Amino acid sequence: MGSKIAVVDLDGARTRIGSHHLDVDELPAFVREREAQSRPRWVFSDTPNWYPALLAAGVRIERCSDLRLTHAILMRSELVADRSAVAEADQWDADPVSAPAAPEAEALFEVTERRSHIKQVPHDIESALAEFARQSTALESASDPGRLRLLLAAESAGGLVAAEMQAAGVPWDVDEHDRILAEELGPRPMGDAKPAKMLAVADQVRAALDDPRANLDSHIKLLHSLHSAGINVASTSKWELAESDHPAIAPLLEYKKQSRLLAANGWHWLDEWVSEGRYRPVYVPGGVVTGRWAASGGGALQIPRQLRPALRADPGWRLISADVAQLEPRALAAMSGDRAMAEAGRGRDLYSGLVDEGIVATRQEAKIAVLGAMYGSTTGDSGRLVPRLRTSFPAAMGLVDSAAEVGAAGGLVSTWLGRTSPVPSQGWRRLQSASNQFDATPADENRARRAAGDQGRFTRNFVVQGTAAEWALAWLADLRLRLARLPGVDEGNPGATSAGEVTGHMATASGPVFSRRAHLVFFLHDEVIVHAPAQHAEAAAAAIRDAAASAGKLLFGDAPVDFPLDLTISERAAKG
Repeated sequence: MGSKIAVVDLDGARTRIGSHHLDVDELPAFVREREAQSRPRWVFSDTPNWYPALLAAGVRIERCSDLRLTHAILMRSELVADRSAVAEADQWDADPVSAPAAPEAEALFEVTERRSHIKQVPHDIESALAEFARQSTALESASDPGRLRLLLAAESAGGLVAAEMQAAGVPWDVDEHDRILAEELGPRPMGDAKPAKMLAVADQVRAALDDPRANLDSHIKLLHSLHSAGINVASTSKWELAESDHPAIAPLLEYKKQSRLLAANGWHWLDEWVSEGRYRPVYVPGGVVTGRWAASGGGALQIPRQLRPALRADPGWRLISADVAQLEPRALAAMSGDRAMAEAGRGRDLYSGLVDEGIVATRQEAKIAVLGAMYGSTTGDSGRLVPRLRTSFPAAMGLVDSAAEVGAAGGLVSTWLGRTSPVPSQGWRRLQSASNQFDATPADENRARRAAGDQGRFTRNFVVQGTAAEWALAWLADLRLRLARLPGVDEGNPGATSAGEVTGHMATASGPVFSRRAHLVFFLHDEVIVHAPAQHAEAAAAAIRDAAASAGKLLFGDAPVDFPLDLTISERAAKG
């Protein structure tokens, strides 16, 4: 007998108004019907548990709330007056599941015009209902529920986007990837042997070191060989190696670059992560404490630029790539209300704007100054340039300086929409406590001071990076809805005169939901890539621009800050 899914209709968070029982294979049709009828807000225990199976069945949903993602925000947010009940429900702290499993127990979802709930093991129906009620109560107690609801909606929409991008996959040219690897490393070797170009570069290193047996893949052994050759370095990091002018350094740095490419995105990666012309990484929304995404498989956030030519649209389709210029400093200008900083970047490159305003001499100096301000750098060029920003942009600098002071004192800070930084570790608190004892030594005080400074730099950046991540989530959430409203390949296409012609322009490998219409395929902090039918590429580009403008207004209202995009439409996603 097949697994059954229990369906409970709810009115709000607590009132049950009906129930159903479905076989597992009846779920897609049920969800499709409810989407058509009432466009409910589904509530998933954990989006990766449920949504991929629906997408595989050709069912796309419009809205959801993710209990796990919501729990992670509410249990920490300072906007919530009483978050104790949510925090105590630590069974909801589990890491996200990277792949769905068939339901083995009854599950819960509600289908009213407002909310729908789906819950899979290990939580039973009552556990899911109880968590949803806890979260609803926590939201009701929030000091600014509007902002927090916006954050939760965007975070949950991000969960949908992540699942959809994995389902659709990034169009990937395996032959081009292999060509790039052969060009950089040499032809693919047999088994686990190293490719020919790597072996040749390794021989150059050994010859320069006068050590034919030098092991370039062992940090300890390589360090010994370097010391024996008179290269006095404390580590094998490329930054430290670059300080030496020994003839072994250049080929060694080249070998390390080749080794990284082979290990991270070589042929074994290609075999594991690319199939049927699609690269399908596993994204983790909210995987970083600031709200930035992480990845639990496939390394989507670390694809090297040299492999970008392998991102290739299907025949008859295009890739629309867009990234935001200086997203984090623009978010800082908006949240701080610093009109001077906003004006410096309005309609132009913000770093060049600082040069035009006479604040710094070069664009490179502008970049160093702004990054130093956001990351708390006080030495070198940053230490020299950041004070100029305090004079020119007092509101923006006041915001990050204040966040740093709070963090250094052990306090918490929050992003624009209410994501709150984690409390300092017990180790950090022990250092501060030891420095305040009557018998504290200068060493104790120095350790505590360094730790306080590190925590201040963390909170300084947290408010900026976290708010920028919120803008990006709002961008994604709006964009996926705009793309869904665009016509498919067989709509608005007078050139498609036969079923065969239409089929020829379908992106079949993108799956039943996305094979005919524009869809997101890639996201990296401040960049998106959309795969769209060629005849709708300009419309998809307009959707990207409009979504960016909408995200700015949604978060910051009429703040005089724009978020300009560098946007290209092409068959490949390579950048110059």
